[in-house]
Amino acid sequence: MIADDFTGASDIALTLAEAGMPVAQFIGIPSGSADPDLGAGVVALKSRTAPVDEAIEASMAACDWLLAQGAEQIILKVCSTFDSTERGNIGPVLDALAARVGAGPVIVCPAFPENGRSVYMGHLFVGDRLLNESGMEDHPLTPMRDADIRRVLGAQSKRVIAHVPAATVRQGDAAIVEALAGDAHVVVDAIADEDLIRIGGAAAGLPLLCGGSGIALGLPGNYGFEASTPTWEPVDGPGAVISGSCSRATRAQVAEYLQKAPARQIEARQAVEGAYDPDAIADWVLAQDVAPLVYSSADPDVVRAAQETFGTEKVAGAIEGLFAALARRLAARGVRRLVVAGGETSGAVVRGLGARELQIGPRAAAGVPLMRSGDLALALKSGNFGGPAFFAETLSLMETGR
Repeated sequence: MIADDFTGASDIALTLAEAGMPVAQFIGIPSGSADPDLGAGVVALKSRTAPVDEAIEASMAACDWLLAQGAEQIILKVCSTFDSTERGNIGPVLDALAARVGAGPVIVCPAFPENGRSVYMGHLFVGDRLLNESGMEDHPLTPMRDADIRRVLGAQSKRVIAHVPAATVRQGDAAIVEALAGDAHVVVDAIADEDLIRIGGAAAGLPLLCGGSGIALGLPGNYGFEASTPTWEPVDGPGAVISGSCSRATRAQVAEYLQKAPARQIEARQAVEGAYDPDAIADWVLAQDVAPLVYSSADPDVVRAAQETFGTEKVAGAIEGLFAALARRLAARGVRRLVVAGGETSGAVVRGLGARELQIGPRAAAGVPLMRSGDLALALKSGNFGGPAFFAETLSLMETGR
C-alpha cells in the first residue's frame, strides 16, 4: 500500500490487520528491508497536497521499495472522500504507477460503507449527501465540489476513465472482471461491504488498485488469510489530544471534549506570526489533571479568511510546524497517550515524533486503529471519522485495552 497521508495509512492497515494479515505501517520509505513474514506493508507518505511532481516522485520511490520486498499487488490508498485538487494528485500519481507496473485496467473505488462513503453511478456519497454537499466543499486544502468521481479523475488523468455500475457488481466477481476495460482507470460502484468483497475477488491478480480502506476488505482472502483481532498491551501515563482538522465531525468532537477537559486554541494568524511557544504549551499540557486538548479546528470561514491574508501554504505550514514541535516535546517529557485529528496534522505529529514504523492495534473507531511507537500510544484520526465522544473514548481505550 502507498498511502497519500498518515491517517489513511493507519486506516487501511487496520482493515488488513482485522482480516488477519500481518501488516506494518512505515513512516516514509524505509531504508532497509521489511520483515519477510509480513503479508502487507503500508508506506505512509505526506503527498496528498504536495506539488504534483513531488507526489509522483515519492510514490514511485515507495512503489519501487515495495516491489523490491516482493509485493505482488500495489494499492494507492486515497481518502474515502477522494480528496484532491483539479490537478491531482490522485490522477497523475495513478498514471505513473500504472506505467511503472504495466497495469491494464485499474479499479478505482473510494467507498467505505462503514463510515458512510458509497459510490453509486460513479458518484461519491457521504451518508445520504453527495460529496459536494457533505462539508467537503469547505475543506481548506482540497475542497471537493464535484461528486462525480469519473469527472474528477478524468480532469487529472491522461488515461481513459471507465465505469462498472452497481448492477454489474451485484452479479459477482466474474461479472466485474468481464466489465473491466483495457488500459483504463475504472470507477467501480460499491454501496455495501459485500460489494467490496466482490471487488476484492475480481482484483485478484491485478497489479494496481486505487481506493479508500474499504478496497482492502476483499483482498486478504485472495492470499488465504482469515479475520482476527489485533492484540493490544494497555498504555498508562499522561495523555493529550491535538486536533487540526476543520471537518464537521472533528468540530463536533472538539465541542464535546471542551465540556470535559481544559483546552488551548491555536489561532491561524498568531501561528503564522510566530506567537506560540511550543515549550510553554507543553508546560501547560503537563500541568493539567485531565488529558487536555490543543486545537486549531476553527470554522471553515475563519480558516479561509486567514488563508486569504497569508496564503494557504503559509497557514498550513505554520500550524503543522507548531504541532510537530509540540508533539516532540510532549513525548520527550513523558506523555504516553496521544490522540491526533486530521490527516495533515497527523503527518506533522508523526514526523515531529521521528517515528519510522508503527505497530497496528485494535480499532478505536471505524478506520482508526490504536497504534504504538515504542512506549507511546497513538491514534491518528481522519477528520471525518469517529463519533462525538471519540477523544475521551480513545484515551480510555489506550489505557484499558477495552
